[in-house]
Amino acid sequence: MASPADHGKAALADMTSRYGQAAINDADVIVAIGGDGFMLRTLHRLKGADLPVYGMKTGNVGFLMNLYDSEGLLERLESAEEVSLHPLKMRVETESGDTSEGLAINEVSLLRQTNQAAHIRVRVNDIVKVEELVCDGVLLSTAAGSTAYNFSVRGPILPLGTEALALTPISPFRPRRWRGAVLPSSARVSFEVLDPFKRSVSATADAYEVRNVVRVDIHEERSVSLRMLFDQEHSLEERILNEQFL
Repeated sequence: MASPADHGKAALADMTSRYGQAAINDADVIVAIGGDGFMLRTLHRLKGADLPVYGMKTGNVGFLMNLYDSEGLLERLESAEEVSLHPLKMRVETESGDTSEGLAINEVSLLRQTNQAAHIRVRVNDIVKVEELVCDGVLLSTAAGSTAYNFSVRGPILPLGTEALALTPISPFRPRRWRGAVLPSSARVSFEVLDPFKRSVSATADAYEVRNVVRVDIHEERSVSLRMLFDQEHSLEERILNEQFL
């Protein structure tokens, strides 16, 4: 599979001519060609297939991808290391009373929809930890996603295997000294939007967005395992570790 961008189409045509193609039901592995965005879409789209995904970078960002090379694909697949990731599951309630759910491989984020700061109450395991967070937003990140949006808003990088989640405020105004928390992956986090009609907030699980939310409940969905393959010399665990020294 490949990104619809021109370089993705060209790479897909080249790789298909070299190695052939198979239907999903007959496949042993999925080779996803593109950038991180395409990898996330592929994992979401095919989460029920229970097939490992080997990404090859032709896009602009490729933290979740291996280097693109049309030579020696079968040998690289044979020696690749597999990593299993558990996504976050969010359940959202909106102003209208509707509910919806979404999965996030990287993070669940809440963002203000207007020029006014969001006011959000934060609960962990049903206990209020921040009574009123005045901010542009807040996010909960997996270890795999900790180097993405989470890191750009000064959240901690979490090495794979730490069984932890990063809870990070986005441009917090009050409380001034709170810069987030590292939580066990078993934690259940809830965000309650205070004054949602005046200070509206949206919630996003990766690329899935819900607007005008009043409450968001999040936990790690252990029943879903997403399988990814990485070249031994460019493992995801090593990349996450290295990001802390750049």
